[in-house]
Amino acid sequence: MRKQLIAFIAATLITGTIALSMIVVGVSAMTNRNGVVPSNSTSSVATTASTATSSDQAQIAQLQSLVDQYQAREQQYQSALNSDNSQLSQAAVEMQSVQQLLAYLESRGIIQINSAGQITVSN
Repeated sequence: MRKQLIAFIAATLITGTIALSMIVVGVSAMTNRNGVVPSNSTSSVATTASTATSSDQAQIAQLQSLVDQYQAREQQYQSALNSDNSQLSQAAVEMQSVQQLLAYLESRGIIQINSAGQITVSN
């Protein structure tokens, strides 16, 4: 009984300490006047736009150009991947047809396939 009481008191103290620290951090954040303006607020967008220099604008344009190039390249790779997947599917269908044909010919006794995969035609 004594161990359970000590464990209960320890758990209550730890929970209380964590709850108190969360409240202190929350109140501190709410009352902080020197906080960071959210990135999606209109005031930060206006400030950013007005302070951008011409070199910043050139760098932004260059980076946008790179993004466009990478997106175009990604589309090319996606197209090539789709084409390769289509060819792979077609080859799998053809392979299945060949396997069915070989199995049919072997079941009729026209060919024999040994364990090494060599095919001999029966007379």
